[in-house]
Amino acid sequence: MQVTPWNTYQNRREFLNKMIKIGAIASIAPSQLIIAKNNRHFLSQTPIKSAQNYNNYYEFSTNKEAVMHLANSFSISPWSISIEGEVKNPLTLSLSDILDLESVERVYPLRCVEGWSMVIPWKGIELRKILNQARVKTTAKYVKFVGTYRPEEMFNQRRKILPWPYTEGLRIDEAMHPLTILATGMYDETLSKQNGAPIRLVVPWKYGFKSIKAIQKIIVQKEKPKTSWNMQIPSEYGFYANVNPSVAHPRWSQSREVRIGELRKRPTNPFNGFKNEVSHMYKNLDLELNF
Repeated sequence: MQVTPWNTYQNRREFLNKMIKIGAIASIAPSQLIIAKNNRHFLSQTPIKSAQNYNNYYEFSTNKEAVMHLANSFSISPWSISIEGEVKNPLTLSLSDILDLESVERVYPLRCVEGWSMVIPWKGIELRKILNQARVKTTAKYVKFVGTYRPEEMFNQRRKILPWPYTEGLRIDEAMHPLTILATGMYDETLSKQNGAPIRLVVPWKYGFKSIKAIQKIIVQKEKPKTSWNMQIPSEYGFYANVNPSVAHPRWSQSREVRIGELRKRPTNPFNGFKNEVSHMYKNLDLELNF
Protein backbone atom coordinates (compact mmCIF):
# COMPACT_ATOMS: atom_id res chain seq x y z
CA MET A 1 0.00 0.00 0.00
CA GLN A 2 1.32 3.43 -0.90
CA VAL A 3 2.10 5.53 2.19
CA THR A 4 0.51 8.97 2.29
CA PRO A 5 3.22 11.67 2.28
CA TRP A 6 3.50 13.88 5.35
CA ASN A 7 2.79 17.07 3.37
CA THR A 8 -0.44 15.51 2.10
CA TYR A 9 -1.61 15.09 5.70
CA GLN A 10 -0.76 18.71 6.41
CA ASN A 11 -2.65 20.01 3.35
CA ARG A 12 -5.71 17.80 3.64
CA ARG A 13 -8.10 20.66 4.61
CA GLU A 14 -7.62 22.32 1.23
CA PHE A 15 -7.80 18.96 -0.52
CA LEU A 16 -11.08 17.97 1.14
CA ASN A 17 -12.69 21.34 0.48
CA LYS A 18 -11.84 21.06 -3.20
CA MET A 19 -13.11 17.48 -3.37
CA ILE A 20 -16.39 18.40 -1.71
CA LYS A 21 -16.93 21.35 -4.09
CA ILE A 22 -16.50 19.24 -7.20
CA GLY A 23 -18.54 16.32 -5.86
CA ALA A 24 -15.62 13.92 -5.91
CA ILE A 25 -16.18 12.73 -2.33
CA ALA A 26 -18.86 10.35 -3.59
CA SER A 27 -16.26 8.42 -5.56
CA ILE A 28 -13.93 7.80 -2.61
CA ALA A 29 -13.85 4.30 -1.10
CA PRO A 30 -15.45 4.01 2.39
CA SER A 31 -12.11 3.37 4.11
CA GLN A 32 -10.73 6.57 2.58
CA LEU A 33 -13.88 8.52 3.39
CA ILE A 34 -13.34 8.28 7.16
CA ILE A 35 -11.26 11.47 7.22
CA ALA A 36 -13.69 13.38 5.00
CA LYS A 37 -16.85 12.40 6.87
CA ASN A 38 -15.38 13.45 10.19
CA ASN A 39 -13.19 16.37 9.12
CA ARG A 40 -14.41 18.51 12.03
CA HIS A 41 -12.33 16.20 14.26
CA PHE A 42 -9.43 15.27 12.07
CA LEU A 43 -8.22 18.46 10.41
CA SER A 44 -6.15 19.45 13.44
CA GLN A 45 -3.61 16.66 13.81
CA THR A 46 -1.65 16.31 17.04
CA PRO A 47 2.09 16.92 16.56
CA ILE A 48 4.06 13.68 16.55
CA LYS A 49 6.28 14.78 19.46
CA SER A 50 3.21 15.30 21.65
CA ALA A 51 1.81 11.88 20.78
CA GLN A 52 5.14 10.20 21.53
CA ASN A 53 5.95 12.13 24.70
CA TYR A 54 2.59 12.01 26.50
CA ASN A 55 1.50 8.42 27.06
CA ASN A 56 -0.63 6.42 29.45
CA TYR A 57 1.19 3.11 29.71
CA TYR A 58 0.91 1.89 33.29
CA GLU A 59 3.10 -1.14 32.69
CA PHE A 60 6.02 1.30 32.69
CA SER A 61 4.90 4.28 34.75
CA THR A 62 1.98 6.40 35.91
CA ASN A 63 4.01 9.43 34.78
CA LYS A 64 3.03 10.16 31.17
CA GLU A 65 6.28 11.96 30.32
CA ALA A 66 8.45 9.19 31.79
CA VAL A 67 7.00 6.38 29.69
CA MET A 68 9.02 7.06 26.54
CA HIS A 69 12.28 6.78 28.50
CA LEU A 70 11.30 3.71 30.53
CA ALA A 71 9.96 1.86 27.48
CA ASN A 72 13.16 2.36 25.50
CA SER A 73 14.73 -0.94 26.64
CA PHE A 74 11.56 -2.98 26.06
CA SER A 75 12.33 -5.82 23.64
CA ILE A 76 9.85 -6.22 20.78
CA SER A 77 11.71 -8.66 18.55
CA PRO A 78 10.91 -11.46 17.95
CA TRP A 79 7.14 -11.07 18.45
CA SER A 80 4.09 -13.23 17.82
CA ILE A 81 0.38 -13.13 18.57
CA SER A 82 -1.79 -16.20 19.13
CA ILE A 83 -5.47 -16.27 18.11
CA GLU A 84 -7.24 -18.99 20.04
CA GLY A 85 -10.44 -20.03 21.78
CA GLU A 86 -13.75 -20.23 19.90
CA VAL A 87 -12.13 -20.46 16.47
CA LYS A 88 -11.93 -23.28 13.94
CA ASN A 89 -8.41 -22.38 12.83
CA PRO A 90 -6.19 -21.32 15.78
CA LEU A 91 -3.28 -19.19 14.62
CA THR A 92 0.06 -17.97 15.79
CA LEU A 93 1.17 -15.02 13.69
CA SER A 94 4.60 -13.45 13.75
CA LEU A 95 4.88 -9.71 13.36
CA SER A 96 6.10 -10.21 9.80
CA ASP A 97 3.01 -12.34 9.08
CA ILE A 98 0.83 -9.47 10.25
CA LEU A 99 2.78 -6.85 8.33
CA ASP A 100 2.31 -8.91 5.17
CA LEU A 101 -1.47 -8.51 5.41
CA GLU A 102 -3.30 -5.74 3.58
CA SER A 103 -2.83 -2.56 5.60
CA VAL A 104 -5.03 0.49 6.07
CA GLU A 105 -4.29 4.09 7.04
CA ARG A 106 -6.73 5.78 9.40
CA VAL A 107 -6.75 9.18 11.06
CA TYR A 108 -8.64 8.78 14.35
CA PRO A 109 -9.22 10.95 17.41
CA LEU A 110 -8.02 9.30 20.63
CA ARG A 111 -10.15 10.35 23.62
CA CYS A 112 -8.81 9.51 27.08
CA VAL A 113 -11.22 8.92 29.95
CA GLU A 114 -9.16 11.52 31.85
CA GLY A 115 -10.56 14.26 29.60
CA TRP A 116 -7.80 14.89 27.05
CA SER A 117 -7.60 13.89 23.41
CA MET A 118 -5.28 13.63 20.42
CA VAL A 119 -5.70 13.14 16.67
CA ILE A 120 -3.37 10.46 15.33
CA PRO A 121 -2.74 8.99 11.86
CA TRP A 122 -2.47 5.21 12.28
CA LYS A 123 -1.36 2.42 10.01
CA GLY A 124 -2.47 -1.12 10.70
CA ILE A 125 -4.66 -4.10 9.91
CA GLU A 126 -8.42 -4.39 10.28
CA LEU A 127 -8.88 -6.82 13.17
CA ARG A 128 -11.68 -8.62 11.35
CA LYS A 129 -9.21 -9.75 8.67
CA ILE A 130 -7.26 -11.75 11.26
CA LEU A 131 -10.40 -13.06 12.98
CA ASN A 132 -11.70 -14.22 9.62
CA GLN A 133 -8.47 -16.12 9.06
CA ALA A 134 -9.03 -17.86 12.39
CA ARG A 135 -12.63 -18.68 11.35
CA VAL A 136 -14.59 -17.56 14.39
CA LYS A 137 -17.22 -20.05 15.55
CA THR A 138 -20.90 -19.08 15.77
CA THR A 139 -20.68 -19.67 19.53
CA ALA A 140 -18.30 -16.69 19.92
CA LYS A 141 -19.66 -13.65 21.75
CA TYR A 142 -16.56 -11.76 22.90
CA VAL A 143 -12.89 -11.22 22.14
CA LYS A 144 -10.33 -10.98 24.94
CA PHE A 145 -6.97 -9.25 24.43
CA VAL A 146 -3.97 -10.04 26.63
CA GLY A 147 -0.93 -7.81 26.81
CA THR A 148 2.63 -8.58 27.81
CA TYR A 149 3.71 -9.60 31.30
CA ARG A 150 7.41 -8.92 31.61
CA PRO A 151 8.14 -7.21 34.96
CA GLU A 152 11.88 -7.34 34.40
CA GLU A 153 11.35 -4.84 31.57
CA MET A 154 7.94 -3.37 32.35
CA PHE A 155 8.96 -1.89 35.66
CA ASN A 156 5.54 -0.90 36.97
CA GLN A 157 4.33 -4.50 36.75
CA ARG A 158 6.34 -5.06 39.91
CA ARG A 159 3.60 -3.06 41.66
CA LYS A 160 0.03 -4.30 42.05
CA ILE A 161 -1.60 -1.15 40.70
CA LEU A 162 -3.55 -3.21 38.13
CA PRO A 163 -4.22 -6.91 37.52
CA TRP A 164 -1.38 -7.98 35.22
CA PRO A 165 -1.02 -8.72 32.40
CA TYR A 166 -3.17 -5.88 31.07
CA THR A 167 -6.37 -7.37 29.69
CA GLU A 168 -9.14 -5.87 27.59
CA GLY A 169 -12.18 -7.08 25.70
CA LEU A 170 -14.76 -6.33 23.04
CA ARG A 171 -18.00 -7.84 21.91
CA ILE A 172 -17.57 -9.87 18.75
CA ASP A 173 -19.50 -7.33 16.65
CA GLU A 174 -17.25 -4.52 17.93
CA ALA A 175 -14.15 -6.53 17.12
CA MET A 176 -15.43 -7.29 13.62
CA HIS A 177 -16.32 -3.68 12.86
CA PRO A 178 -14.15 -2.27 10.02
CA LEU A 179 -13.12 0.74 12.13
CA THR A 180 -11.41 -1.54 14.68
CA ILE A 181 -7.74 -1.99 13.81
CA LEU A 182 -4.54 -3.51 15.09
CA ALA A 183 -2.08 -0.65 14.69
CA THR A 184 1.51 -1.29 13.68
CA GLY A 185 2.51 2.30 12.85
CA MET A 186 1.68 5.95 13.30
CA TYR A 187 2.67 9.20 11.57
CA ASP A 188 4.08 7.24 8.64
CA GLU A 189 6.57 5.58 11.01
CA THR A 190 6.87 2.26 12.80
CA LEU A 191 4.86 2.24 16.02
CA SER A 192 7.01 3.51 18.88
CA LYS A 193 7.46 1.46 22.04
CA GLN A 194 5.76 4.04 24.25
CA ASN A 195 2.74 3.98 21.93
CA GLY A 196 2.31 0.20 22.18
CA ALA A 197 4.79 -1.37 19.75
CA PRO A 198 4.91 -3.66 18.05
CA ILE A 199 1.12 -3.97 17.82
CA ARG A 200 -1.79 -2.42 19.67
CA LEU A 201 -5.56 -2.26 19.45
CA VAL A 202 -7.27 0.95 18.30
CA VAL A 203 -11.06 1.28 18.74
CA PRO A 204 -11.79 4.93 17.88
CA TRP A 205 -15.28 5.28 19.38
CA LYS A 206 -14.16 4.07 22.82
CA TYR A 207 -12.06 5.65 25.57
CA GLY A 208 -8.34 5.12 25.13
CA PHE A 209 -7.85 2.56 27.91
CA LYS A 210 -9.66 0.02 25.71
CA SER A 211 -6.86 0.22 23.13
CA ILE A 212 -4.51 -2.29 24.75
CA LYS A 213 -0.81 -2.11 23.87
CA ALA A 214 1.82 -4.80 23.09
CA ILE A 215 -0.76 -7.51 22.46
CA GLN A 216 0.36 -11.14 22.69
CA LYS A 217 -2.91 -13.09 22.80
CA ILE A 218 -6.33 -12.72 21.20
CA ILE A 219 -8.83 -15.14 22.73
CA VAL A 220 -12.27 -15.55 21.20
CA GLN A 221 -14.73 -16.74 23.82
CA LYS A 222 -18.36 -17.24 24.83
CA GLU A 223 -18.27 -15.28 28.08
CA LYS A 224 -17.58 -11.61 28.70
CA PRO A 225 -13.89 -11.22 29.63
CA LYS A 226 -12.76 -9.57 32.83
CA THR A 227 -10.72 -6.49 31.99
CA SER A 228 -7.95 -4.85 34.01
CA TRP A 229 -9.35 -1.39 34.74
CA ASN A 230 -12.90 -2.68 35.20
CA MET A 231 -11.65 -5.19 37.77
CA GLN A 232 -9.61 -2.54 39.54
CA ILE A 233 -12.18 0.31 39.66
CA PRO A 234 -15.53 -0.89 38.24
CA SER A 235 -17.33 2.35 39.16
CA GLU A 236 -15.00 4.37 36.92
CA TYR A 237 -14.09 2.01 34.07
CA GLY A 238 -16.95 0.20 32.36
CA PHE A 239 -16.62 -2.71 29.97
CA TYR A 240 -18.10 -0.85 27.01
CA ALA A 241 -16.30 2.46 27.56
CA ASN A 242 -18.00 4.15 24.60
CA VAL A 243 -17.17 7.85 24.52
CA ASN A 244 -20.33 9.40 25.95
CA PRO A 245 -20.47 13.09 26.95
CA SER A 246 -23.77 12.55 28.79
CA VAL A 247 -22.30 10.05 31.27
CA ALA A 248 -19.95 11.70 33.74
CA HIS A 249 -16.94 10.04 35.29
CA PRO A 250 -17.53 9.79 39.08
CA ARG A 251 -14.91 12.54 39.59
CA TRP A 252 -15.40 14.80 36.54
CA SER A 253 -17.64 15.61 33.61
CA GLN A 254 -17.07 13.96 30.23
CA SER A 255 -18.97 16.62 28.27
CA ARG A 256 -15.84 18.49 27.20
CA GLU A 257 -12.22 17.61 26.46
CA VAL A 258 -8.82 19.26 26.05
CA ARG A 259 -7.10 18.51 22.76
CA ILE A 260 -3.37 18.20 23.43
CA GLY A 261 -1.70 21.35 22.09
CA GLU A 262 -4.81 23.51 22.51
CA LEU A 263 -5.75 25.86 25.35
CA ARG A 264 -9.54 25.78 25.24
CA LYS A 265 -11.78 22.83 25.88
CA ARG A 266 -14.03 21.57 23.12
CA PRO A 267 -17.30 19.60 23.27
CA THR A 268 -16.95 15.83 23.34
CA ASN A 269 -18.90 14.05 20.62
CA PRO A 270 -20.94 10.88 21.24
CA PHE A 271 -18.97 7.82 20.17
CA ASN A 272 -16.02 10.18 19.60
CA GLY A 273 -17.60 11.36 16.33
CA PHE A 274 -18.49 7.90 14.99
CA LYS A 275 -22.16 7.84 15.98
CA ASN A 276 -23.39 7.19 12.45
CA GLU A 277 -21.00 4.28 12.02
CA VAL A 278 -21.42 2.42 15.32
CA SER A 279 -24.52 3.50 17.28
CA HIS A 280 -26.66 0.76 15.67
CA MET A 281 -24.70 -1.83 17.67
CA TYR A 282 -26.09 -0.41 20.92
CA LYS A 283 -29.72 0.34 20.05
CA ASN A 284 -30.99 -2.14 22.68
CA LEU A 285 -28.44 -1.15 25.32
CA ASP A 286 -28.90 1.60 27.90
CA LEU A 287 -25.56 3.40 27.56
CA GLU A 288 -26.07 5.31 30.79
CA LEU A 289 -26.21 2.09 32.78
CA ASN A 290 -23.79 0.11 30.61
CA PHE A 291 -21.01 2.66 30.40
